Amino acid sequence: MVPPREISIGGVTVKVDASSSIAPFEQLRAQIIDAVAAGAIAAGAKLPTVRGLADALGIAANTVARSYRELERDAVIETRGRAGSFIAPSGDATRRQAQDAATAFASRIRQLRISPADALELARAALR
Repeated sequence: MVPPREISIGGVTVKVDASSSIAPFEQLRAQIIDAVAAGAIAAGAKLPTVRGLADALGIAANTVARSYRELERDAVIETRGRAGSFIAPSGDATRRQAQDAATAFASRIRQLRISPADALELARAALR
């Protein structure tokens, strides 16, 4: 068995284990999310290029690109064109998650045929 290759991103060791049942793009994505959530990689930290990270980890560039796309979709990272990819300000991901929760709440309220006024009253009570 070949040991996983690893690289340091913002002081955090990231590795992909080819023998894992978890897809490599998901291993990479989860490690970056966990490191950002723990504050181990600071907002604004520059990520390696797709090709550079792929070479360092011994995986396909498309695998890294998929991880980066999903991280960007989830507002964990932001891509600034040719300048590269960076860890997004922490509020962006939190706001996106809150917006998703609010959208799900509104959808469920409509299904239950509860008035907007009653829904807001319920939400305010839940936030107390």
